[in-house]
Amino acid sequence: MTTTSVGAPPPSVEASSAEVARDPARRHGRRLTPYLFLVPFFLVFTTFVLVPIAVGAWASLHRWSLGLPGRPFVGLENYGRLLDGSEVVSVEFWSGMRATGLFTLLSVPLLVVVPFAVAMLLNQKFRGRTFFRAVYFAPYVLGVAVIGLLWRYLLDAQLGPVNQLLAAVGLPGDTLWTSSLPAGWVSLVGVTVWWTLGFNAVIFLAALQDVPAELHEAAKVDGAGAWRRFGAVTLPSMRRVLQFVVTITIIASANMYGQAALVTQEQPGTATRTAIGFIAQTGIEGFDIGSASAMSMVLAVLLMVVSGLVLAAFSRVGGSDR
Repeated sequence: MTTTSVGAPPPSVEASSAEVARDPARRHGRRLTPYLFLVPFFLVFTTFVLVPIAVGAWASLHRWSLGLPGRPFVGLENYGRLLDGSEVVSVEFWSGMRATGLFTLLSVPLLVVVPFAVAMLLNQKFRGRTFFRAVYFAPYVLGVAVIGLLWRYLLDAQLGPVNQLLAAVGLPGDTLWTSSLPAGWVSLVGVTVWWTLGFNAVIFLAALQDVPAELHEAAKVDGAGAWRRFGAVTLPSMRRVLQFVVTITIIASANMYGQAALVTQEQPGTATRTAIGFIAQTGIEGFDIGSASAMSMVLAVLLMVVSGLVLAAFSRVGGSDR
């Protein structure tokens, strides 16, 4: 009777490993296997990310107007027009950039703090928490068209339930939520927070559940209260998740377009028209693909710079990872 030592691999596994070691082709195939699994991702990434970026960069260096023959190379002329400051396209673009910056500054803190607070609440054990998790996340599954039309009706100055409810409790019920300032920005930020906080809350909730329980127990033994444990255990454990959420939220806010187009319709005038809104108008309505591409490249570079600053800030505050 043949016996094998405890913990040793079965003879069939040993034989298979020996065959692979002797066969260069099979050994080479095993090395390629992980990369073959990555091929579908790289195909999608190249098709829908790298190729559009390359085409956009190429178009920004040409005078490309839809419907007109020829796409002459103009170098940095499109960028020069944006930086000139005197042409209409430059004035309108930087006005949209200011609107984008304002919306980002107003929305990002709320889209980080409010979802974090919701996640902290939903991380507690209480009856019905699964229901409330679904309720907070439910608006995020709706498309921007649905959200825009819904809140356009709710915030209507004459027929909207929001003004009617405010009047019913003795507050001003004639606010022009969609056609005046600063009410227009309050509407856009409020709608965006209501719509998207569920996504960030789910990410925070998953991160909270990964915080080691033994760290909290050790802090309790040392006499740390709830706020002390929050600052000494919870936040440091979630630093990378916070960095990720802040970064993607800044990028998403800087690309806001649908809410402004549907809720406020970029009113009053074009005060709530973001950079993406003007880029879409220039490229789609104005058929000026070259200028629109240059604007997109400028916005993309600025977002890369901001993302780098966020990374540097979190690295400086939290120190290097070990």
